[in-house]
Amino acid sequence: MSTEAPLQIDVVDSHTEGEPTRVVIAGWPMPEGATMAERRDQMRRHADHLRRGVVLEPRGHDAIVGALLTPPVERGSAAGVVFFNDVGYLGMCGHGTIGVVRTLEFLGRLSPGRVALDTPVGTVSADLDADGTVTITNVPAYRHAADVSVHVPGLGTVRGDVAWGGNWFFLVDHGEPALTADNIPELTRLTTRIRDALHAQGITGTDGAEIDHIELFGAPTVPGADSRNFVLCPGAAYDRSPCGTGTSAKLAVLHERGKLAPGQHWTQESITGSTFTGWLEQTGGRLVPHIRGRAFVTGRSTLRFDPADPFRFGWRNA
Repeated sequence: MSTEAPLQIDVVDSHTEGEPTRVVIAGWPMPEGATMAERRDQMRRHADHLRRGVVLEPRGHDAIVGALLTPPVERGSAAGVVFFNDVGYLGMCGHGTIGVVRTLEFLGRLSPGRVALDTPVGTVSADLDADGTVTITNVPAYRHAADVSVHVPGLGTVRGDVAWGGNWFFLVDHGEPALTADNIPELTRLTTRIRDALHAQGITGTDGAEIDHIELFGAPTVPGADSRNFVLCPGAAYDRSPCGTGTSAKLAVLHERGKLAPGQHWTQESITGSTFTGWLEQTGGRLVPHIRGRAFVTGRSTLRFDPADPFRFGWRNA
């Protein structure tokens, strides 16, 4: 993989239930590796300047999730994809997968039907309906630990479940402040403090994996929804969608608590009022989440990387 910086990178932008995805379709040197995890790791070592340049200001902002398309690594898959954001790389991204599928359709590379995509945490599939709705079949989800207590300075003891849905989550049934858009700054501060406390107290996922997503749940506000959430993503951005991997983790927790049977639908509302519908399939003792949502292409553009630009590879106040 070349470490030279390209002069331009072509992208397609979309949003999935409010959360943006920027799919890189040309210009980024292809990472090497026999697996998607190896390709992600090589991107981290040799192309992190491109991650910053594509998603950070002045070309982007902290809510954008990037997706680099690569050749597949598994027979039968249409493509590989590595997801990244303002602070690093993601194992999987539910809203981003839906955005990738609609982007491939927009580019004429995909028709309604089923498609498989390789990610760093495994191969996922997606069904594109004729009306543009996408249903993803995620990697298996599971609850790692129940009713975990963490002492949060200034808040006291917070209890939640640690679960995997393609990324690691700490899920908390939440009361105050209310899960409303007006309270986003306060909710961001609260969830950041919870995440910091988890790190400080050594609370992790399997094999010491970092818990980098915090998910608060409360009562829904839109008809037909079962719950409303606020999700803090890695960094300081919150998810504008209901979060595909977060909803997957929530489904696994509900199942373990005896509140959701396989095949039973759950409609998750986001902090913006958009929704995903999800359900579990039990296969060989594993819980496989299905997440349904919508994405809309918002633009196609060429990002310029002028060698004279002091902010060529992004800027953030970190």
